[in-house]
Amino acid sequence: MKLDRIYTRSGDDGRTSLGDAARLPKFHVRVAAYGSVDEANSVIGIALLHVSDADVCDVLSRAQNDLFDLGGDLCRPEREHRKVEPLRVSEDQVAWIEEQIDAFNAALAPLDSFVLPGGNHAAADLHHARTACAARSDT
Repeated sequence: MKLDRIYTRSGDDGRTSLGDAARLPKFHVRVAAYGSVDEANSVIGIALLHVSDADVCDVLSRAQNDLFDLGGDLCRPEREHRKVEPLRVSEDQVAWIEEQIDAFNAALAPLDSFVLPGGNHAAADLHHARTACAARSDT
């Protein structure tokens, strides 16, 4: 893909285009969803600046790729009779991230309270990434 410019001015009327060229208001739940996923992905990128463990970097980098796929999935609504089937998040991607979470959790003592955001820069950024999607999941 080649991008000649990063702006289109096609959203100046308060609507934006999805990946299938459908036009929706910028406040539409689908647009908000992929905006939240994009925000979480960006914050993971910031967290990566503060992570030195190669295994954690690998997990976060793959999570970023999967979130990018999720954004692509969200911007291409399901339609019948497509010439080319759009990218969809797979069950394997979901299973992989759940396995990573389980592996990291196995190394921790059981929690007896909620964890407050912070600890170090990367941890705070990852809490931010988590809330970027969680805070808007009810919309």
